[in-house]
Amino acid sequence: MGLGGAQVWALSIIEQNPGIGVGGIASQMQIHQSTASNLIKTLLAKELIMMAKAKSDKRNLHLAILPDGQKLLSTVSGPFEGVLPVALGNLSADTLTRLDRDLDELIRLLKADEAAADMPLAEI
Repeated sequence: MGLGGAQVWALSIIEQNPGIGVGGIASQMQIHQSTASNLIKTLLAKELIMMAKAKSDKRNLHLAILPDGQKLLSTVSGPFEGVLPVALGNLSADTLTRLDRDLDELIRLLKADEAAADMPLAEI
């Protein structure tokens, strides 16, 4: 179906937490809300999830997995959550600071821009 690991992870969170919102996805995945929103847009476009407005507050959106999403998750081996957050959580504060500085340098050298945010690294 052409889903990336983060999309499968988001799909699994929605399955485990029916009614979760975009903010909940962002929180559980420890990503920015706009990134979570982009993941959700893809899952909606592929008709793997549905979105409905909350009855109590029409500004809040609730997500639920659809049968095709459940079928897809049943064919994918876990764990769905990335190993990277776990590994990063085990690094010292000094190492994380160096990594942050080094990644900033890498991004500068790549001359990355917002237009490339959704582009696979292999295509940059």
